Amino acid sequence: MKKVLLFSLLFFTCINYCNASTSTANSYILMDMDTGRVIESKNKDTSMLIASITKIMTCILAIENGNLEEIVKVDDSILKSYGSGIYISVGEEIKLIDLLYGLMLRSGNDAAIMISSYISGSEEEFVKLMNQKAKEIGMKNTIFYNSSGLDNTTRGNLSTSYDMALLTKYAMQNDTYKEIVKTKKHTIKTNLKTYIWHNKNKLLSYEYVTGGKTGYTEKAKRTLVSTASKNNINLIVVTIKDSDDWNTHKTLYEKIFDNYINFKVINKNTFKVEKDSYYDDLYVKDDVYITMNKEETHNLISHIKLEKKENYQDGDIVGTNYIYLDDTLVKEIPVYAKKKKKKTETIFDLIRKWLT
Repeated sequence: MKKVLLFSLLFFTCINYCNASTSTANSYILMDMDTGRVIESKNKDTSMLIASITKIMTCILAIENGNLEEIVKVDDSILKSYGSGIYISVGEEIKLIDLLYGLMLRSGNDAAIMISSYISGSEEEFVKLMNQKAKEIGMKNTIFYNSSGLDNTTRGNLSTSYDMALLTKYAMQNDTYKEIVKTKKHTIKTNLKTYIWHNKNKLLSYEYVTGGKTGYTEKAKRTLVSTASKNNINLIVVTIKDSDDWNTHKTLYEKIFDNYINFKVINKNTFKVEKDSYYDDLYVKDDVYITMNKEETHNLISHIKLEKKENYQDGDIVGTNYIYLDDTLVKEIPVYAKKKKKKTETIFDLIRKWLT
């Protein structure tokens, strides 16, 4: 037998979005990295050429599927590379991890081709992996044709600012990826050369920026992904075809950091479902925070849905706490059950029961 119990709590009422000076961007998005909530956007679902921000996908796939300390012997597949590069040579021996630094800091198209060849045997096979991962992440309006982001006369990689924010949110959960994209300078030595790479991402000079990736082709124009953190507020900004992208990103970050707080919406120590009498005890494992401005805190709703489980055990998930901001679902938190320990009966308890 399974019954569903519903509980709703209206916290507060009103909503207000910030609007930065973003008139130069054809498409942009400002996303809360922790919840995936879209705080502000323009044409976020419009597919456009994305240029070298493609390399975010190339990098995270290499981290997940390769041995980072393995030596990669550069083959002649790199000879088809053009545009920006790290200028590796056929026969050169270089660690995969160093190729990733060259990929992300210097946007090396030769590095992208060599990485895809190492991981999948060819760039064509690697592209299949890219599109498969895009589907897994939920990138519904994205298609990859190559590992670098270069576009030719017929086609180039297409995505949206929303999809690229989803990809960045996913990639930033990986510690190796986070370390690479925040690095300002990387020095390596191979069997043939010594390299000193400085990151092209000028936003890293901004105090709170934690990473990102630049992009540019004649057709795509300027594309840029960045991440920033301050006071436990973690943000992603993606701009596509924006001639003033550095300032767009900085303006959006400053407005959020100046006007938003990381608001604790659930305290795990005081969590309680008032009207439930079926379970001995209900709890959540962690405190829950959501980035909001002061006006938005008035429109926060907690909606708890429980299932009546027979023979439940300690630690079973028995429901979900849904957090809404206005009509938008921003967080789902598992609700767990705990059984109270039964008191051990003494001989005196048994005698008392018999007498009564």
